[in-house]
Parts: sequence; structure tokens; C-alpha cells
Amino acid sequence: MPSEWITRQDDKLVLQGEWTLAHFPQLKDAVKPYLETRAEAISLVDIERLDTAGAMLVIDIIGLENAQTVDDWASELPKEQQALLLRVAEAMGAPLDVETQSAKRLTDMLANIGEHMAGLWSQQRQLLAFIGLVLTTLSQILLKPRHWRLTATVAHIQQSGLNAVPIVMLLTFMVGAVVAFLGATVLEDFGATVYTIDLVAFSFLREFGVLLAAILLAGRTASAFTAQLGAMKSNEEIDALKAQGLDPIELLVLPRVMALLVSLPLLAFIGMLSGLVGGALVAVLSLDISAGQFLNTLQKDVSVVHFLVGLSKAPVFAFVIAVIGCLEGFKVSGSAQSVGAHTTSSVVQSIFMVILIDALAALFFMEMGW
Repeated sequence: MPSEWITRQDDKLVLQGEWTLAHFPQLKDAVKPYLETRAEAISLVDIERLDTAGAMLVIDIIGLENAQTVDDWASELPKEQQALLLRVAEAMGAPLDVETQSAKRLTDMLANIGEHMAGLWSQQRQLLAFIGLVLTTLSQILLKPRHWRLTATVAHIQQSGLNAVPIVMLLTFMVGAVVAFLGATVLEDFGATVYTIDLVAFSFLREFGVLLAAILLAGRTASAFTAQLGAMKSNEEIDALKAQGLDPIELLVLPRVMALLVSLPLLAFIGMLSGLVGGALVAVLSLDISAGQFLNTLQKDVSVVHFLVGLSKAPVFAFVIAVIGCLEGFKVSGSAQSVGAHTTSSVVQSIFMVILIDALAALFFMEMGW
């Protein structure tokens, strides 16, 4: 009944009882007769319990203006109920219509491009700063053998180098066979299929051997470094190392960098040999070129300079891949989503930097005549 919650004493309305969601239908019916005419005096002292649903109905009776000044005329009301009425009145007084911004595609596109460029610039600055930090730490411990982490370095050499040998051999072998097939198809029209040997040799000694090995390590090892360090960052293990006075760069980064500096040149060498074997197999089976002729042509036409040019890029690629993988691991914020995002970023950055450096190196070597 309405009288259970609202009673009239002369010209004064007295609200009483529990104004909560459990009684909302009955409260709504009780409030209806009092919505048309406002009472001059209202008492809220007898309200026992009040929640958001009840506060909304109370405001319907007392009016939005009175609700916003409830602490002035109903000071005997508990502070919690006053605060609730003020909060609900503030929400009810807020405009419901939200102005929709007009779509400005050109402006949004330019802003998006600018945001990405600013992010890229910041990313490259962080990479250069981290490279400087790694080189500084390396120079400090180079003459201090007791600071060398030989066990960790050997373990990372096994993980990043030895365990990657099968996939590198398989990939470069198949690519060598494909290059030989394509070369033979094109050169056959000119009656020069024998030059397929030179094509395979030049491409793998100068480019494909080291490039394919670096791309495989960028996808396989850089992501592993980021995931490992990111998990340590999430578990606050890196903070624990700092609290113990240990340097995370010396303890975590340098062993990984040194391991890749050893692993990638060896993998590049294996990739070169596997690519040549793949090309030789195609030459023997499809081009009527004997293995002896393949080796003789290789020895006669291909200088050792091409091998040295290709191998000289391996340490640079290894350093860049390791540094990017470790940096992205340190940038993880603590959530699983952040670990995945930075792992993806490390792979993309590593592959991009490897291809960019390879292109610049190719232009440099061409200008030098090497």
C-alpha cells in the first residue's frame, strides 16, 4: 500500500521504510499520486534503507533542484544517503543527447599517419638507445672474465643455433632447387643452362644463404627472446634482479646477443652449402650436368670474395635480431596481451631491419665493386 512508504502529515510528506530495488514496483505505484503536485515540505528522516532505484523515485518526488541541495534542507539524513541522492541527481541531470562528431576522413587519415610516424620515430630512438646500452655494458665486462655468462651463452647457442640447423638446411635446400629450376627455365631459351651453376652460387653465397638464415632466426629466436623476457617482466623477475644489485643487461641480454653472434654465421654457412647442394641436385637430375662439372665450374667462376661478402653480413643481422628481441621483451607491460603484441612486433621489426640492412649492404658492395 502507498501508506507504507509515504504518509501525509498536514502539508508535509513523510517518506519512510525501505526504498530499495526489492520494493520498486510497489514504490513506483506509491509515488504516482504525488508526481503532479509538489509538497512544500518533505521529510526524509524516516527512510530506513536507500539504494539507487529508490533514490531515483525519491528525486521524482522532491524534484531535481531539491535533490541537488539535499545537504542543506535535510541535514539530519545520514551522509551516505545524502551522497547517494546527490550522485543520482547528478546523473539524472546530465544531458542524454551526445553530439556526434562529423566524420573528417582526410583529417583522421593524416592524424593516423602522424601518430604512426611519431610511434616509429620513438621506436627507433629506443632501439638506438638500447644498442648503446648493450655496447657500453659489453665494453665494460669484456676485460672481466668473471662476469662472462658462459653457461647461459652456450645454452642459448644450442637453442638458437644447433636446434635451428635442420630447418635452415631444409629451407635453403628447397630454395636452392627452386632457383636452379627457374634459372634453367630462363637460360634454356638462350642455350646457356650451364650458367645455372653461377646463378645458384652467386645468389646463395652473397644473399640467400645469410638472408634466409637471418629471417628464420628473426621469426624463431627473436620471438623466443621477447616471450622469455616478457614473461620475466610480467612475473617481476627482472625487478627482483635489480633489487639484488644485478644488471639485467649483463645477465639476460649479453648472453643472448653473443649466442646469436656465434650461431648466425654458422647457420649462414650451412645455408649456403645446403642451397648449393639443392642447386647441384637439380643440375645433375634435370640439366645433364655432372657433379664434377658443377664443382669445377663453381671453383673456376665463383671467387671467394662472394662468400666473404655474404658471411660479413651475418654478425650485423645477428646483433640487430638479438637486440630487437630483447628490447621488445623489456617493453612488455605485464599482461598476456602485451606479451603477444610485443612478440609480434619483435618478429616484424627484425625481418624488416634484416631486409633493409641487406638492401643497403647490396648497394654498398655494388658501389665498391665487391
